[in-house]
Amino acid sequence: MVDTRFHRFAGPSTIGAILTALDRKDLLAGLANADLSIEGVTELDLASSGDLALAAHTDYVEELRATSAGAVLVLPALREMVPAHSLAIAVDKPHQLFADILDHLYPANTRSIIASGRDDLGAPVFERDVSIGSNVVVGPGVEIGRGTVIGANTVIGAGVTIGRNCIIAANATIDCAHIGNEVVIHSGVRIGTEGFGWLDFGQSNRKVPQLGRVLIQDRVEIGANSTIDRGALGDTMIGEGTKIDNLVQIGHNCKIGRACLIAAMSGLSGSTIVEDGVLMGGGVGTSGHLTIGAGSVVHGRAAVTKNWPPGSKLAGAPAQDIRDFWREIATMRKLSKGDKRG
Repeated sequence: MVDTRFHRFAGPSTIGAILTALDRKDLLAGLANADLSIEGVTELDLASSGDLALAAHTDYVEELRATSAGAVLVLPALREMVPAHSLAIAVDKPHQLFADILDHLYPANTRSIIASGRDDLGAPVFERDVSIGSNVVVGPGVEIGRGTVIGANTVIGAGVTIGRNCIIAANATIDCAHIGNEVVIHSGVRIGTEGFGWLDFGQSNRKVPQLGRVLIQDRVEIGANSTIDRGALGDTMIGEGTKIDNLVQIGHNCKIGRACLIAAMSGLSGSTIVEDGVLMGGGVGTSGHLTIGAGSVVHGRAAVTKNWPPGSKLAGAPAQDIRDFWREIATMRKLSKGDKRG
């Protein structure tokens, strides 16, 4: 469910009214219940009877069959897999229509770093012993826990919550985020920025609305000038005790486990899952929509392009088991020397 602390909801509205407003009356003829009320939009596995969800790819067949969503936008080829209790809306380009619906239900002009019009959230709430530096901007509805320090020139967007005994250094921006206790955020960090989501690649490059959040658990540390994008619809998550170095990019919908270490200049593409206790050297990159198993070690400059099981040790580009990597290096050295006899 989209968090309305961060993204104002223009509904609820019936699916018929939504499609009519978007000039898609052509889809109404085949609908069993155009009067179904849409009370929110969320992911397939989180949806309930009042929610709209999306299944735009065969990769989501399992989640589609198990969903409790009231309505689902699907490719025609997936229509028969929609559960009987869900209203199936089959369309050739479901992702594009889904983006239209998101823009309709969560208008773009209500989404900003400050969201200055959010009188419904009330004044910020500070527990005792909160220290606020000069020129700090705090949006409506913000909650900051006891003993937290906010450095100069930092901007905290509407609805953000920050736990106790945190240190937020100067010149940071925090939007669309809930932050735990004893978190350290260094200078220049950007949390809750828009994810890099696009449709119609290389042509219109239409932006996909980024309506998710960032959830940061206790005792996380984030190095200077790192960026953590909010989820496209769900959450980007950083697990308890994880430490992130300077100049690291975490893409939208990434899930980072507990007690991970991610060194500087690394970049995780959207929907990368890093399980507990993973160690990443400097400059590691991932191609997104993959999982690195718990306790794995990814050596510097590795380029991870597929799933890896727990306990993996990876090196190279593309990343491979480190034993295979060193074996290949040794072979190439032998070949490069050639036959020196004669």
